[in-house]
Amino acid sequence: MPSAREALLDAAYTALLTRAWTAVRMVEVAAAAGVSRQTLYNEFGGKDGLARALVQRETETYLAGVDRALARGVAGPADDAGARVAAAAAWTLRTARANPLVRAALTGCWGDRLPAGQDGPGELVGRFRDRAVAALAPGRPREELPALDAACETAARLTLSCVIAPASAERDPEPVRPPADVCVAVPRQRARRRPEAETEAVSRLVRGAFAGLAG
Repeated sequence: MPSAREALLDAAYTALLTRAWTAVRMVEVAAAAGVSRQTLYNEFGGKDGLARALVQRETETYLAGVDRALARGVAGPADDAGARVAAAAAWTLRTARANPLVRAALTGCWGDRLPAGQDGPGELVGRFRDRAVAALAPGRPREELPALDAACETAARLTLSCVIAPASAERDPEPVRPPADVCVAVPRQRARRRPEAETEAVSRLVRGAFAGLAG
């Protein structure tokens, strides 16, 4: 059985999926979680505290998935760096499609339906890159580490680009790389691409970033 805190976060997230954050009422969140409004205020201090905790939970859950993907990779040898980061990129796309808070944290495009994010748009992408480097660096010769860092940086930027504007396997072999602090609307024709085709295209691009790296 979830704790009162988790139940409140679950209720807040469910409410956010159906209406703008400004329209979410604390009394409704408490009722949906089966606790008193006072319990909600005791846990989070107010609506801003609830928003911060909700964004933190969703981003930390996303990053835990990145770690799992980096640990096991996709089909191929366990020491295939490209496959492992491609798996993390694929997880990122799937999560960004399903979770508006993670998508907003990745892109910096919070809009008027979501609570304001606390970090800059590049912060979560940087954590993706840092986790990839940490997962792949052990056991590598010191002289290979700069190339590894560059490959992980490229993979992170490619992944973000494909979150902002999904890659087309047929027409866009190299997606545009917008600055991390710029919000870009997804073109309608690209937004309709099949999710599995997007994931395959991103995986191929990310693997390419590691083509010159051994293992």
